[in-house]
Amino acid sequence: MTTEQTATEQQLLPGVRYRTETRQRLVPHTVNGKTKMIEEDYEATVPVPPRDWDQVVTTAVTTAAVALITVAIVWSVASIGDLLARAVVTPIAYLAAGAFAIAWVSCMALEWLARYDTARAAGPRTAGNWALALDMVVVATHGYVEAALYVGLAGAAVSAVAKKMWTVVMRHQSRPLPDRTRKWLLHEEAEIAARLALAAQLRTLARIEGQAAVFAPLPVPAALDQDSERDTPGQLSPTVLSAVRAIRATVPDLSHDDVLDHLDTLGLDYDPDVVLAVLDTEDNAQDKRDTRSEGPLPAIAPPGQSVADSVRTALSSGVRDKDKVVSYIHTIHGTEVPRSTIVRTYNRLLAS
Repeated sequence: MTTEQTATEQQLLPGVRYRTETRQRLVPHTVNGKTKMIEEDYEATVPVPPRDWDQVVTTAVTTAAVALITVAIVWSVASIGDLLARAVVTPIAYLAAGAFAIAWVSCMALEWLARYDTARAAGPRTAGNWALALDMVVVATHGYVEAALYVGLAGAAVSAVAKKMWTVVMRHQSRPLPDRTRKWLLHEEAEIAARLALAAQLRTLARIEGQAAVFAPLPVPAALDQDSERDTPGQLSPTVLSAVRAIRATVPDLSHDDVLDHLDTLGLDYDPDVVLAVLDTEDNAQDKRDTRSEGPLPAIAPPGQSVADSVRTALSSGVRDKDKVVSYIHTIHGTEVPRSTIVRTYNRLLAS
């Protein structure tokens, strides 16, 4: 028997409490020879699970611990605030008094967040104990100043009891991870944090470069000026140009396509053709500087061969980097060969 059977179809077990629920199910319904599945309400008798007394007790104890912490905070703020009011105005005194309680309560919250990592939780625990000790000393001092030291000691004990109660509750609910699982989690967290940090640094570098604007915009071919609507005609916008240079300075080995991916990640509005033209201009300038020391890539095939033959020759020689293939084709056939033609041929031959 399933729990969705009606009371007339289900055999009720003795000693088990049940409740009736209204549920929906799909049933076929035909009108004029056309059948459709429609929703139909029906009554289902389902067993009521027994009360989880473990959870009830845990909730009650946690509520009691929170109540004790609240009492301790109120007492601490009242005592320390009254003590400080002897030297400053009352509102400022009570605001400053709240700092003593907020310190050790905040440390308890951080300790709770690090309950799966005992090493990380040790720092907030130690800081919370010192903050609690300072809070208790000032509360006891207030009792001494009021000629009622026993009252001050009792008030300090309230904070100590609340802190100890919360520590006991937290240790009961914490679930320390096995050592290997904890280390795996730390590695996973480190990888995610590294990606977030890299993205933040790239945005910071792009913003700094855009504010400085110390580099003059690079010219682009006139043919691209008519198609560029998002960038200034004849040049990249300062923000996009600064972002491109920041990305290439941070990760020098990125390909042109990867640079475009990073610009998409940063959420910048740009024209891919203009960006690629600027990247080609910078790469050509860099190639001219490099050829003075390393020399150009020698032509393997004789002159007169097609672009496809030259790309095939470069691939057969072990050259797989797209930018190097483009530079090689420009060396053999001249820079008038469009980059898009070379890349399209490269992708087709590489996939074949």
